[in-house]
Amino acid sequence: MRKKIVAGNWKMNNDLAETQELLSNLKMQLVKKPEAEVMVAPPFTNLHEAFKSLKDTPVIVAAQNMHQNENGAFTGEVSAKMLKSIGVETVILGHSERRAHFHETNEILAEKVNAALNNEVKVIFCFGEELKDRQSEKHFDVVAKQLKESLYHIADASWENIILAYEPVWAIGTGETASPEQAQEMHAFIRKNISEAFNENIAQEVSILYGGSVKPANASEIFAKEDVDGGLIGGASLKAVDFLEIVNAF
Repeated sequence: MRKKIVAGNWKMNNDLAETQELLSNLKMQLVKKPEAEVMVAPPFTNLHEAFKSLKDTPVIVAAQNMHQNENGAFTGEVSAKMLKSIGVETVILGHSERRAHFHETNEILAEKVNAALNNEVKVIFCFGEELKDRQSEKHFDVVAKQLKESLYHIADASWENIILAYEPVWAIGTGETASPEQAQEMHAFIRKNISEAFNENIAQEVSILYGGSVKPANASEIFAKEDVDGGLIGGASLKAVDFLEIVNAF
């Protein structure tokens, strides 16, 4: 049975003091055995602090990005080996902001996926269409292309270390949210696409998160859909009470 997962992507927010306060609030309010697997992704500067703070809790610490090379002259970048050395074994790759602002292509993301898997780092792989794609009814084609070019080269066994996160770009940070029916429609399409490219077992076992302005007010309705296995949460993950309300929405 596939996992229910709620992951908080803090993006470029929270200095050390703010991180410590948020982590403290999370630990105080978190139930001992939440129904969903819980993850948080602080900025690089606070990853080790988060790992130390959360190591005796069920909360997993993830990185927001990593470089595709093991080492070298890549100023400002961080490798999978570096992440693992501080206890971080999960990474978000392909977020729409990385694609838009840092020009990460499907080909670059394929290299990053390879680097993560080769280092036994679990991947939360993000993908999704922009508003123009949906308006022109090309959203299924865009999503299929992103999956094929970045993920469909991996071995069947590697899917155990992949979590998918569908993020309609038009619903990130805009206050807009895909309807639960729209989310379910795309998640079902993704599962069917994986089944055709690999097999039905892989398609049914992989967790597919929805990432597009999930809030306490809409989480239960979205998570109730058959093929939605949780959420990749942005702004609402910066407040412990809101984030945990979403965690407990199953």
